[in-house]
Amino acid sequence: MTEIISAIEKIAIEIYEAIKTKDTGKVESQNASGDVQVKLDVISDEIVEKYLLNVSSVREIISEEKEKPITKNSGKYLVAYDPLDGSSLIDVDLSVGSIFGIYENDYKGSDIKAAVYVVYGPRVEMVIARDVVEMFRLNEKTHEFYFVKELKLKEKGKILAPGGTQKNWYPFHKEMIDNFFKEGYRLRYSGGMVPDLHQILNKEGGLFAYPATTDKEKGKLRKLFEVFPFAYVYKKAGGEAVDGYRDLLSLDYENYHDTTPCFFGSKEEIRKVLNTYKENK
Repeated sequence: MTEIISAIEKIAIEIYEAIKTKDTGKVESQNASGDVQVKLDVISDEIVEKYLLNVSSVREIISEEKEKPITKNSGKYLVAYDPLDGSSLIDVDLSVGSIFGIYENDYKGSDIKAAVYVVYGPRVEMVIARDVVEMFRLNEKTHEFYFVKELKLKEKGKILAPGGTQKNWYPFHKEMIDNFFKEGYRLRYSGGMVPDLHQILNKEGGLFAYPATTDKEKGKLRKLFEVFPFAYVYKKAGGEAVDGYRDLLSLDYENYHDTTPCFFGSKEEIRKVLNTYKENK
């Protein structure tokens, strides 16, 4: 595991340099999920692949940008990753990130053993979830990450990040979100999964919601690359992560690029989500 974390540190530094210096335009292709790629998606994917395939403990990797995994002959771990989540935000200079789920045996939620994400913003921060959730920050002069703090969620927060196209929300979901705002929750939503979830963790509580909608019954966010890793982070930080009915880490997958509705947050917010969805099942 230490070997993988060390490789991710190098990956983060190289991707950050690419973000600062490389072309942010689009390419004439789509990723495996049908999203239009920007050049930095492709560059970032190549960087991750270069480092992870050289880690002896990694048996297989799969990228959100590719249809199928790349398998080696040996190694213990499987790594599913989104090399540059939120890349469409780069041309307006908003924070973006990388997400890594480290699995053993298979890519089911129950098989995830650690998760790492990186935020590329005014500062580069890396969060590692194993037994606890720890945040590190990049010293750009020495090219080293140093420990900042452990991240823990309180029982209840005050930040709300509601995703999905609102006109396609189900009425009961809209009512739930409206009620959170009536209680005094503050809107904090950039459209970038990594910075939005990172903010809730740093502010010690709140709710990130990306529900099923009338046009996307299975949600938009991908289980292996985005949802399972962040579910692992939030649960290790003392929070919860559900699809509206079940613990996200209890879910299986059929296709590498399966999606699911997802809610991440403090225990109090998730309790309200579960109660709302149970009443409207």
